[in-house]
Amino acid sequence: MKKRAVALCGVAALAAGAVTPATAAAGPAPTPSSAAASLAWKKCGTKSYPTLQCASLKVPLDHDDPHGRQITLALSRVPHTAKKSQGPLLVNPGGPGGSGLTLAGFVASNLPKKIAAQYDVIGFDPRGVGKSKPALDCKPGHFDPVRPSSVPTTQAIETANLNRAQAFARACGEKYGDVLPFMDTVSSVKDMDAIRRALGAPKLNYFGYSYGTYLGAVYAKYFPERVRRFVLDSIVDPTGVWYRDNMSQDLAFNARHQAFLAWVARHDATYKLGKDPAAVEAKWYAMRDALAKKPADGKVGAGELEDTFLPGGYFDGYWPFLAEAFAAYAKKKDTDPLVEAYENFAAVDAEGDNGYSVYTAVQCQDARWPRNWNRWRVDNRHMNEKAPFSTWNNAWYNAPCAFWPTRPGRPTDVENHAVPPVLLFQATDDGATPYEGGVEMHRQLSGSSLVVEEGGGNHGITLSGNDCLDEHLAAYLANGKVPRGDGGEADAVCAKLPDPKPRTTKVLPRSSGGTALHGLLGFRG
Repeated sequence: MKKRAVALCGVAALAAGAVTPATAAAGPAPTPSSAAASLAWKKCGTKSYPTLQCASLKVPLDHDDPHGRQITLALSRVPHTAKKSQGPLLVNPGGPGGSGLTLAGFVASNLPKKIAAQYDVIGFDPRGVGKSKPALDCKPGHFDPVRPSSVPTTQAIETANLNRAQAFARACGEKYGDVLPFMDTVSSVKDMDAIRRALGAPKLNYFGYSYGTYLGAVYAKYFPERVRRFVLDSIVDPTGVWYRDNMSQDLAFNARHQAFLAWVARHDATYKLGKDPAAVEAKWYAMRDALAKKPADGKVGAGELEDTFLPGGYFDGYWPFLAEAFAAYAKKKDTDPLVEAYENFAAVDAEGDNGYSVYTAVQCQDARWPRNWNRWRVDNRHMNEKAPFSTWNNAWYNAPCAFWPTRPGRPTDVENHAVPPVLLFQATDDGATPYEGGVEMHRQLSGSSLVVEEGGGNHGITLSGNDCLDEHLAAYLANGKVPRGDGGEADAVCAKLPDPKPRTTKVLPRSSGGTALHGLLGFRG
């Protein structure tokens, strides 16, 4: 799920269920052992996170050959400051392909101080990512504008997009053929356990967003006896890995885009694009058609436009910024705000090339994808009729998996009756990880507790301004307590934050501070 500079928000009131202790998860805090000496921590603080420390850890490329080739994982840490530690809290921003080094600083800074002080918050760049070595970059400039239009209205457009996908898969195989068989979720899970051992912790605490929820669930399946407190926010459907999950996204992102267009219509006094959401929607697709013929500033064609507005599906705090760019083009053919929005939200730099390379490597290796393009064509034509906003954009993003040069594995069955209570967070209208995924994970993880943000559409909802959600998070990390409902889907319900308002300044909207988090999350999942 695509890496984007996007963000989130939240707030409101607790609705359902009493809080009960999670006895297994609330056991004695782990005591570090001398194994922690294997990590040499050095200061690497930033202006925002001055107490960050960094280290590196060697792990086997192939965990079944522990004495074979070694690779390097980059780690970060904000050390605990309380007299009594609850052990390491490993954090992951999703992706796959997202860097977690800075996320450690964010989590440590945004948890209540008393709770953050009890944990060593540990970030890491998963194998292939960022400062870990080797860092994958299959085909630099793969997203350099302007790409062929996403919707294959002609055979020439389809062929051009297929050629791009095949070229990317071929480049990955040529550059990293010896690494790709080990770029999968299970290998990353075994890396996580190597981190735990290096930290000298008998058990692991974990906090994962998006794809990081699947990563955490797979870890729990492999190492249930080493699970202490696990938080999963914005949850992947573990039964749809990965082809079906990506198809499910298409419907959910289309609904989020329609919510954005309806919001623009409600604020017609500001944007003057009409009060009827259907009329506003028609103008948006007219803009896409026009950019397919004449890209803005030679940079923003139809595909790049979809990329630019996709962050609005992750975080509604960007709606005012996107609405201004939309209105400027639709009313005046002014392309400057649109190009600025593209450069802020969608332009892919070297970090983005790395993130996409890891994304494809993991998704294509984790599970079988259809190898016959006719299957993709039929499925996406059918889906595009119902969800035209990003269906084909998403298809081409994942299309290298149809031509991937290595033999894929099988998804992990995460059903688990052996772990302590896991705390789950899910918004009902999330586009990237639809609500049904949270319900399914709740069913798969026996004893888990599901906290729902009713009516929320943002992706990644804790530590984003919603006090109700964060109270549940804080209670769980403090003493292992989870809410218990009355047997329904949700154990607790929080109201979403109010919708954003149009901008009154030229400063990018922050919506209760959520923007800071989404800039750290790895997407599309």
